[in-house]
Amino acid sequence: MTPPEEERLLCRVEDIPEGGAKGFPAPPGGFVGLFAVRKDGHVRVYVNACPHVGLPLEPLPDRFLDPRKQVILCAVHGARFRIEDGLCLSGPCIGEALEAVPVRIVAGQVLVPAAAGL
Repeated sequence: MTPPEEERLLCRVEDIPEGGAKGFPAPPGGFVGLFAVRKDGHVRVYVNACPHVGLPLEPLPDRFLDPRKQVILCAVHGARFRIEDGLCLSGPCIGEALEAVPVRIVAGQVLVPAAAGL
């Protein structure tokens, strides 16, 4: 299946481990990468930038979650974000949220807006 021009294929659902996360670099000409979290069968996609200062969240590739895989964690400031909506629960950006990216799942493929990360 080829996504419509206003969407791009991020990955297949199976590429994101259940209870885990996967990062994606910025698209050609883009500025920020994205990351996806798969939990309880739901896939959520966020811009890979902490709302505090805009730095990428992960210390190592695909390491976006705390060791218990309960929250998204910013490696720079220790901010903790709720997986379900990206809301900051603790840290220097408490009350702010990660930038959510609309996602559609079609035939096992994760589709995001073509402009996400640009």
